[in-house]
Amino acid sequence: MATVTLPKDDYRTVHIAKILGLHNGDSLRAGTVINPSDEERDEFAGLLTDDATITWLPEGKIKKAEPTKNGDPPGSLCISIPQPPKTYLSTQSSDEGLDEDTPKVSLLLALPRPLQLSRILPMVSQLGVDQLILTNAMKVPKDYFGSHIFRKPEVLRGLLVEGLAQCGDVRLPNVHVTKRLKIFIEDELDELFPPDEVVRVIAHPQRRDIDGREVGPAPLRMTNIEFPKSDKPRRLLVAVGPEGGWTEPYELDMFRDKGFQQITLGTRVLRSDVAVVSLLS
Repeated sequence: MATVTLPKDDYRTVHIAKILGLHNGDSLRAGTVINPSDEERDEFAGLLTDDATITWLPEGKIKKAEPTKNGDPPGSLCISIPQPPKTYLSTQSSDEGLDEDTPKVSLLLALPRPLQLSRILPMVSQLGVDQLILTNAMKVPKDYFGSHIFRKPEVLRGLLVEGLAQCGDVRLPNVHVTKRLKIFIEDELDELFPPDEVVRVIAHPQRRDIDGREVGPAPLRMTNIEFPKSDKPRRLLVAVGPEGGWTEPYELDMFRDKGFQQITLGTRVLRSDVAVVSLLS
């Protein structure tokens, strides 16, 4: 049996006491995070179970091993995770909730403001994104890459783990940061997302003229994307630009030349977090 002890002030300890109100012996879903890109993994990486049990460890003047009257933790919290067969490996079951028509989705995102990025990262892991590419664009200020989120990898990881805790999963997305979009498109895109295996789409607002008529060919909606017939699992790469959209025509043409189909959510210019959640949903 694997055990872990969380300190009294840990956000998970507080949540279990105040929100869930669990007592000694109660069960809950618990797991250990796995990063598919890690070459060396702990033997418990990827464990996930609904049969973990808790034990409160009172501290200080508190003697009762249960949440206090106002819902505060009585002390630290010990979580016990049983061994298989009750526990299963996420690497074996991560796709059990998906049917054959649900593709694995990767996201190529023009780097938003740091505050917005801190909101988007938990959403990305909650929605099950397989790979996340954070890139520059002509409308992305260079100083965004100086954010503390990139200076402190534990902050980025913590935001992704926050999303996993919300949705009850343990698989972290692979995160790739590139400061040169053009070089990434030319040199790395095909290797990471082979064109014969991955459908590529780029999101961009539909333009209208002063009379309200749509300009140019009508982009597709997400539901209109067609996948090639193949025995391999379906994969999808969605490119989402800055809040002002991708630069026309340069960036749009660069994506189209690499086989990206243009999709739209309409004529409104959306914030990055709204666009990401709307498209991935």
